[in-house]
Amino acid sequence: MRSPQIREMTLADCDRVAEIRTGGWRSAYRGLIPQSYLDGLSVEEDAERRRAHLSRGDGRVVNLVAEGSGGELVGWACHGPYREGEVLTEEAELYALYVHPDHVGRGAGRALLAESVARCSAAGHGRLLLWVLKENDRARRFYERAGFGADGAEEPFEVDGVTVPEVRYAKPLDR
Repeated sequence: MRSPQIREMTLADCDRVAEIRTGGWRSAYRGLIPQSYLDGLSVEEDAERRRAHLSRGDGRVVNLVAEGSGGELVGWACHGPYREGEVLTEEAELYALYVHPDHVGRGAGRALLAESVARCSAAGHGRLLLWVLKENDRARRFYERAGFGADGAEEPFEVDGVTVPEVRYAKPLDR
């Protein structure tokens, strides 16, 4: 099996990325956030949000997709400046990384993360930060294997009236 090919996302990819993202939420967050929220996710609404974000982008946020064999999109990642509240900082943040549930464990997530790390490093960022649900052990192990570590920061994330704690992970980057 060939390694996934990573490229920048286009508007034509938005529908498939929305399928990957909503499928990823439903799979990864089952039992961690309210099922009512997961059941209410809409691929169509998410695709519209992806199109809007991509259309009005100013180049600071990078959306990447992973193509599996045959060119099928199997994963999506998004990174840009770290958000400290409403302020964008000089550090980088991985906003999202999702792989279609049928393709988890086949290298797409690792390839997307490696490309995001490489791009953030090349852009001169000192660290790449991300937030992960505290109880999402699988994701935490994934990021830890890639050299990320919890840096002690935690914050609540509210979903359908339920508070779900998140922890921040960080990885120093080569400049």
